Amino acid sequence: MADGKLAGRTALVTGGSSGIGLAVANRFIAEGAAVVIAGRRPDRLDHAVRQLAAGPRLHAFTCDVSDPDQVEDLIRFATGELQRIDILVNNAGVNLKQRAMRELTVDGWQRVLRINLDGAFYCTRAVLPQMRERGDGLIINISSIAGKRAGPLSGAAYAASKFGMSALAHCVDAEEKDRGIRCCTVYPGEVDTPILDDRPNPVTPEHRQRILRPEDVADAVLFIAALPKHVTIPELVIKPASQAYV
Repeated sequence: MADGKLAGRTALVTGGSSGIGLAVANRFIAEGAAVVIAGRRPDRLDHAVRQLAAGPRLHAFTCDVSDPDQVEDLIRFATGELQRIDILVNNAGVNLKQRAMRELTVDGWQRVLRINLDGAFYCTRAVLPQMRERGDGLIINISSIAGKRAGPLSGAAYAASKFGMSALAHCVDAEEKDRGIRCCTVYPGEVDTPILDDRPNPVTPEHRQRILRPEDVADAVLFIAALPKHVTIPELVIKPASQAYV
């Protein structure tokens, strides 16, 4: 068995083929966990598997978390490969270039809400029965500072989805705490991930240098995941020193 802070534990990370999800999977594996990463694009998942090079402690599954049937398949696959899911990281997320209210369409609104918020609900709902049966489990929602401080930078659809993820996590934590299940939310500020490519205005290399790296957020997620079972962190905000929190 691998050594590390998460030795012997298992995790499912959605949106695990790039950005924060890939960095979280890398940190978890380095600390001894067995991990399933999920994503919508098989080619990106294949690349991530090669990049992580974790052998039998890493598995990948193609899944669109906005589809509840695909999520059920994902949970069955992950449970079969890992025997159980100790930690669920709800990280899958998207945004739009056309995010201002004057440009936001019904289809765009629904796409962001389906992936960011509905996807987190579907994954949480599907994994809770086994966690209840064991009396143990940790769910970490990767939200955004936009889920604390809404504004035009993120757009209405993205902010609404991230506020919703926060409410979901608080409700789950309150309802399930006496069954040994913890649920928390991480709120990253700006992070240099592929989602920046969907900004209405291009992000300069200089700006990318000033903001968070995916590994910074992964370290925060690992900190939460490695805490003993009697400890929970309901909310953790992490931001670049250059970004205001107003």
